[in-house]
Amino acid sequence: MTQSSCLYIGQVLHRRVLPRRHRLRYRVFWMLLDLDEIEALSAQLGFFSHNRFNLTSFVDSDHGDGSDVPLRKQAEALLRRAGCRTDALTIKLLCMPRILGYGFNPLSTYFCFRIDGSLEAVIYEVHNTFGERHSYVMPVRSHATATVEQNCPKAFYVSPFLGMDMTYAFRILPPASRVKVTIQGKEQGKTVIAASLSGARREMTDGALMSAFASHPLLTLKVIAGIHWHALRMVLKGFRLHARSPAQQGAIKAAGDRGVKS
Repeated sequence: MTQSSCLYIGQVLHRRVLPRRHRLRYRVFWMLLDLDEIEALSAQLGFFSHNRFNLTSFVDSDHGDGSDVPLRKQAEALLRRAGCRTDALTIKLLCMPRILGYGFNPLSTYFCFRIDGSLEAVIYEVHNTFGERHSYVMPVRSHATATVEQNCPKAFYVSPFLGMDMTYAFRILPPASRVKVTIQGKEQGKTVIAASLSGARREMTDGALMSAFASHPLLTLKVIAGIHWHALRMVLKGFRLHARSPAQQGAIKAAGDRGVKS
């Protein structure tokens, strides 16, 4: 059987536009994991493991609702709630792996492909630094395999530098030789923040994993450290802080929210 899981090597870019400008960029690599291949990959590769320590690893509880329910079943349940079909789907998850046992993903993206290669839906699983997650489930009504645009209201507290009265506009280039996910956060129709991830495909082999580790050492630790470093810089620049309300604290743990295709 041909392996469809792979790596993407690229970068993340964040641009804060309003009320003042701030920018960060860092180099990243991701795994695109076919949820039906993870066990086989763990058996085949020396530097990748499923639910146990290794140079790189994937731990189920880092995603979804953290339960013992298989991630595919969790994703299918979210899709059904959003009115999507789940028969004969290939579900691939784009995320950063754990590196030497540590992992954090601000965004994990599930691409849910029909048999013809088009997208049935995209699930954007957002993680905040308070240990909470929320899934935006966005059906794709067309059978296009090119760029997809989607939008929905913000429903989950992510950053103290952003309010809740916002909408998200997603624009994705589904994974092939390249992948790109762009998110614009808007308030009253004006773009407040724009974030994107983009990468080029590499085969997922032990050699590629070692090369990615050597060029991105302590990847996930650097990501969480970078988040806090830039938060400090934004405080010093005078960005307004938005506190979590009591209703938001300890909020939704990986709950589904149906999005609207634009």
